[in-house]
Amino acid sequence: MNSGWLRDKIAVITGAASGIGRATSRLFAREGAQVIGLDINPAVEMSWLREIQEAGSQGMYIPTDMTSSASLERALQMIGDHYDHLDIWVNVAGGSGRTYGDGPVAECTEEGWDYTLDLNLRTTFLGSRAAIRSMLQHGRGVLINIASVLGLVGGDEDFATHAYAASKGGVIALTRAIAAYYAPYHIRANVICPGLIATPMSRRAQESPKIRERLSRLQPLTGDFGQPEDVAYAALFLASEYAAFITGAVLTVDGGWTVV
Repeated sequence: MNSGWLRDKIAVITGAASGIGRATSRLFAREGAQVIGLDINPAVEMSWLREIQEAGSQGMYIPTDMTSSASLERALQMIGDHYDHLDIWVNVAGGSGRTYGDGPVAECTEEGWDYTLDLNLRTTFLGSRAAIRSMLQHGRGVLINIASVLGLVGGDEDFATHAYAASKGGVIALTRAIAAYYAPYHIRANVICPGLIATPMSRRAQESPKIRERLSRLQPLTGDFGQPEDVAYAALFLASEYAAFITGAVLTVDGGWTVV
């Protein structure tokens, strides 16, 4: 697909180094956007930039710790040196806190709770705040936040990470609050809730024979993991003018997880 849906738009994507963030970066570049990637991993800068340029777009990659307002502020200063406004901001940065003690609430450690909320909800707050401040100056804009199906439904023993669920539920609530408040300012805010997607974050699930055996019931549309591009295309639609009358939406990209 290369229809120019985002021609001449300036888009920031956090968590751009891998998985959903990287797929979204490539797709937005192919669709004509100038893409700015923010990610804590500095090692992939050259390969990321090469992909963006091969897609026919200009891009910037700025190593950024999205849990740190100071790190994000430095990135924003660099962005401001090159661009006078932002059209689209996609918050993908986040991840699992399982190795830090996330789990069922009776077992979840305080370290696991704090780490996971910082990783998923604080990053989205800081990114959303930066996006909205810029878009208010420009008079319009599109914010897209990535949550999870676990922010909508409870997880059983295979997915019982309650800090993660709380953080993603918070992302949903924050996005809808932003959508309601900033609609009169011509700023749209929507949230995508992926199911199990084949990314580095889901490696535990991908390597689990038990979870793979369950996929036909968990995600019956395909009986398999989704691909990062599935989420990227949903983000493309929400970022485009074809979604100009959509704000506050919670779009599941989950192969049927939330309807079975």
